[in-house]
Amino acid sequence: MKKVQVLIALLFVVIALHAQDAKMNAFITNLMNKMTLDEKIGQLNLPGSGDIVTGQASNSDIGKKIKDGAVGGLFNIKTVAKIRAVQKVAVEESRLKIPLIFGMDVIHGYETVFPIPLGLSCSWDMKEIETSARVAATEASADGICWTFSPMVDICRDPRWGRIAEGNGEDAYLGSQIAKAMVKGYQGDYSKNTNIMACVKHYALYGAAEAGRDYNTTDMSRVRMYNEYLPPYKAAVDAGVGSVMASFNEVDGVPATANKFLMTDVLRKQWGFKGFTVTDYTGIPEMIEHGLGDLQTVSALALKAGIDMDMVGEGFLTTLKKSLKEGKVTQAEIDNACRLILEAKYKLGLFDNPYKYCDEKRAATEIFTDANRKTAREIAADCFVLLKNQNNILPLKKSGTIALVGPLADNKENMPGTWSVAADFSKATSLLEGLKSVAGATAKIVYAKGSNLDYDAAYEERAGMFGKSLGRDSRPAADIIQEAVNISKDADVIVAALGESAEMTGESSSRSDIEMPQAQKDLLQALLKTGKPVVLVLFTGRPLAIKWENDNVPSILNVWFGGSEAGPAIADVLFGDVNPSGKLSTTWPQNVGQIPLYYNHKNTGRPLPDGKWFQKFRSNYLDVSNDPVYPFGYGLSYTNFSYGDLKLSSTSLKGNQQLTATVTLTNNGSKDGKEVVQLYIRDLVGSITRPVKELKGFQKVFLKAGESKEVSFTITTNDLKFYNGDLKYDWEAGDFVIMVGGNSRDVKSAKVNWVK
Repeated sequence: MKKVQVLIALLFVVIALHAQDAKMNAFITNLMNKMTLDEKIGQLNLPGSGDIVTGQASNSDIGKKIKDGAVGGLFNIKTVAKIRAVQKVAVEESRLKIPLIFGMDVIHGYETVFPIPLGLSCSWDMKEIETSARVAATEASADGICWTFSPMVDICRDPRWGRIAEGNGEDAYLGSQIAKAMVKGYQGDYSKNTNIMACVKHYALYGAAEAGRDYNTTDMSRVRMYNEYLPPYKAAVDAGVGSVMASFNEVDGVPATANKFLMTDVLRKQWGFKGFTVTDYTGIPEMIEHGLGDLQTVSALALKAGIDMDMVGEGFLTTLKKSLKEGKVTQAEIDNACRLILEAKYKLGLFDNPYKYCDEKRAATEIFTDANRKTAREIAADCFVLLKNQNNILPLKKSGTIALVGPLADNKENMPGTWSVAADFSKATSLLEGLKSVAGATAKIVYAKGSNLDYDAAYEERAGMFGKSLGRDSRPAADIIQEAVNISKDADVIVAALGESAEMTGESSSRSDIEMPQAQKDLLQALLKTGKPVVLVLFTGRPLAIKWENDNVPSILNVWFGGSEAGPAIADVLFGDVNPSGKLSTTWPQNVGQIPLYYNHKNTGRPLPDGKWFQKFRSNYLDVSNDPVYPFGYGLSYTNFSYGDLKLSSTSLKGNQQLTATVTLTNNGSKDGKEVVQLYIRDLVGSITRPVKELKGFQKVFLKAGESKEVSFTITTNDLKFYNGDLKYDWEAGDFVIMVGGNSRDVKSAKVNWVK
């Protein structure tokens, strides 16, 4: 009876959705019948907001274009007053009164900033990640914004690439779960004025740029593309993402912005995407430099490939009418792009209420609230990864003297991290402020800068864009270090806040050397020579090559860039008010020469045996082992977790039977804590070579001190599927190894045979 009731309910939902689609289609068809060619092309144009101010919206250059129907939306404009003024021009002074869509890079929070996305991914907590997107959407929408260029789901296995900071790491499965959570958090069901449209980016393969250099060429096989890089984009599409942004790079020799295979064959035909596509900033005119032709030619190529909206380039606006006349594009192609953009506005409710996102009361009461800051602080603490804790130096005591040293210790502007475009950096909390507030009066905190970010002032300037200056100390380096050593002599412990500045990562911030800058290494060596216990609080937007630091520093806490509440969140973890539970979503190399280094690599025909460093005529190096410093999925706790033997419900399965894998997890320590239990599978024999292991599931489990719990995973044939040499998505019979553990290296395993 219950099944029948569920089916009936689903039937009514389908009927209702069909009726809604029919109503939308009729509305848009009627509107488009009234539109001129110029007005249709105008909907495809997405300029930046320029220097629009409230009182000049109607008379600005953009305002004039809006009146003429030559603008479909604006981006990087904020505040209800400005957006209302511009929207008023569109719906009261243009001929057809079509509302605009307003977008912004709301990447990891709005004014309440959460950890950078790479940091968020290390929480392995989909509920928290969804919450971060929900808070960001609430704040952005309160300021008039209804569209965000997020989530970024580019898989990256080369930490030289600066934009690894904006993604979710190296793994397609984890990235796919995060993509779904972010889309759900941003969009909801569009019914409320707190729901905004998401835009998944950068489609596709942007994170695989050669040499880790931004905007560079990407080239890979279709098998690798489908199995290892495309899944997170597809997951966002399956979750109902409203828009997709093209990437800058080429794929198969064709820039993504003009790549019909990506934009139409895969996105539309294979995945069934119903939303609209948009270029990245000047993506269309940049194809001239790629060597595909003049602005008219590349604009036509983009439209025919399946691009609907042109960000900033104005190639569509200035050339499509001529291309239509010359037969280089069709009316149907222009109409289809226009319809998709109008549908997005309809779904957002802008035709019913163009001022849906212009509630001044919300702007005054829902942005950077105490509740949002509390949420950001809690989530940030769950993203930090304890990399080493020799002799249990951490957690610190809230007593005695703590020497806080380092160029990143007393700087608010760097705490939010890269691409936090809406943030007020002055509202962020530094580590020094956070330590003092959490420690209270029972601990004495002494501070010295200790070093500049780098010895090279020019390099430091390049790494300090967007006004995030560290304040360079002009004294001799030896004097700055000596000051730090002097204040540390009477301290009980030294906390060294070192690493990268916020803008050493992000767009156009690639690095060929991913070690800690020498100026900071010299400081760290001097601090270690004092004989005092040293805790390295590591700020970074990428995996760093810190083999020396791992070998020599007793305790290392990686804090990424934790957002506007990073200061108190770091202090919460340092003092043990929060037990760290973050796990790495990337592999950390010993040196840059190992890159690309990732856990789910292929075995090769001459693999190096486990536990070995070097064997002649095997796949290895002369000068360094194949091992990472820290493997994917790695992260310590202030307590100790142990895993019992892996138990399988069966070792022989057939067809669509299900397998249950179970381990007993025990908290052997004296503190309550969370552990991310990870499931990996290896397909031992395939029609194409298969990875040594692949993440297929995870659970974040809370255990009290001394508590044990059985953790189970249900495995189906869907977990065994992959794209074979013919790009058919299916599973193949044979032997499989099931692995469960606390990271990709340290696992319990058992073998199973599964036949069709």
